[in-house]
Amino acid sequence: MTDTFTLDTEKLGRYLAQHIDGFEGPLSADKFAGGQSNPTYLLTTPTAKYVLRRKPSGQLLRGAHAVDREFKVLSALYPTPLPVAQALHLCDDDSVIGSMFYVMEYMQGRILWDPTLPEISKSERTAIYHEMNRVLAELHKVDVDAVGLTDYGKKSEYFARQTHTWSKNYKAAETKHIAAMETLIEWLPANMPDEDGLYSISHGDYRLDNMMFHADRPEVIAVLDWELSTIGHPFADLAYQCMQYYMPKGRGLPGLADADLVALGIPSEQEYIDMYCQRMGFQPIANWNFYLAFSLFRLASICQGVVKRAEQGNASSDKAGEYGDLVSPLANIAVGLIKA
Repeated sequence: MTDTFTLDTEKLGRYLAQHIDGFEGPLSADKFAGGQSNPTYLLTTPTAKYVLRRKPSGQLLRGAHAVDREFKVLSALYPTPLPVAQALHLCDDDSVIGSMFYVMEYMQGRILWDPTLPEISKSERTAIYHEMNRVLAELHKVDVDAVGLTDYGKKSEYFARQTHTWSKNYKAAETKHIAAMETLIEWLPANMPDEDGLYSISHGDYRLDNMMFHADRPEVIAVLDWELSTIGHPFADLAYQCMQYYMPKGRGLPGLADADLVALGIPSEQEYIDMYCQRMGFQPIANWNFYLAFSLFRLASICQGVVKRAEQGNASSDKAGEYGDLVSPLANIAVGLIKA
């Protein structure tokens, strides 16, 4: 851990003992490696483990790093069939550790980072992709009003609002001119598809490594990292996960573009889409390349934000600056899709 992210464990331990039932110190804290947004820590006491997620310190983009929204959505979803960790306490007093944070239960399982899943068998690869698809549909079937998330976001014009937001965020974080990003900033608003009144909870970062799997079974036990969640359009999460089919391996965000999917036992993009539509009762999706291009643009903008935070000295990882190398490739893939 760097000094920027070191926690005062004595002060934090005293605070948590007053706010979480059964919490007893002494407390130690270790920052998890990886992750480019909200710093995340394993908290260990003599009797239990917990996970803490905090806002970074320093200058932040307006509306970013909303750990209070993460706490809200986790609290709302915990009673549903969707697998999430139990949120235990939200602290909005910056004086405790220097920024807002929340604590949730610690869960033991597998995080799988490479979408080709080289560490497991072909049959389990197939099962894991089916499980991710099932859980995504489960998320999008949640009744936002019934779980108390009516005010979690607007129920219309998701892509228009998100395109505006991430265009603005990109410009605020821009460090050099990238022609493909400028093309997308112009093309996306001019080619918005009809949303057909569809809305759901949108995770915003639904991908393999934001899921925790059971240690021995191809079963998701927790969907992680809800920072970007809102009420949105279900096709956004689906397309965001399907980006991997267009991303080559070896550019920092492992992809499936060069993979032999049949040999690996991984469903094709169309098979994955069809599974989802069958679960949701949707007709074949029109304007699919729009949703892919939007997702790639949004991810490129997120990566640019990571670079900007690194320049400002408040990145969550020592590798944050490397994300700048991803912005142009992601944008170029998106431009290729809109011109296909």
